[in-house]
Amino acid sequence: MSGDRLTHMDEEKRARMVDVSAKDETVRTARAEAVVHVGEKVAALLRETGGVAKGNVLETARLAGIQAAKKTAELVPMCHPLLLDHVDVRGSLDGEEVRLSCTVRCTGRTGVEMEAMTGVSVASLTVYDMCKSAGKGIVIESVRLLEKTGGKSGTWKRENEKR
Repeated sequence: MSGDRLTHMDEEKRARMVDVSAKDETVRTARAEAVVHVGEKVAALLRETGGVAKGNVLETARLAGIQAAKKTAELVPMCHPLLLDHVDVRGSLDGEEVRLSCTVRCTGRTGVEMEAMTGVSVASLTVYDMCKSAGKGIVIESVRLLEKTGGKSGTWKRENEKR
């Protein structure tokens, strides 16, 4: 099992791209989330108008997240370029937080966890960028994988935890 070692290091401890050529192609999915604390003032703006001076925040973040998921291999050096079958980014305002999720699916030899994490990360950065003129105290509180399916390791799901 690869869980007890770092697979992106070779015998000389150099970074390497994992050889996935012998792996079976399976349907692989991953879902990640980000929570962005925007504060009372920005949350009120988003509730009232859906946007700020730059435009509709959640829709722009959604598009940025989709674009980022598709470009993950260009941003994270050891990621394999993948042909993604589906990317879904969603955002909602919950009190003073923008909650974002990114779900990615492909049929391939390696997982899409990094694509989901990259998508939600860039979506959260887009929320920050679009809202920073209305409030500098915005905090990206968390970015984390919620679940993944497919491949030899099968399904993994984050257990419910107190936040």
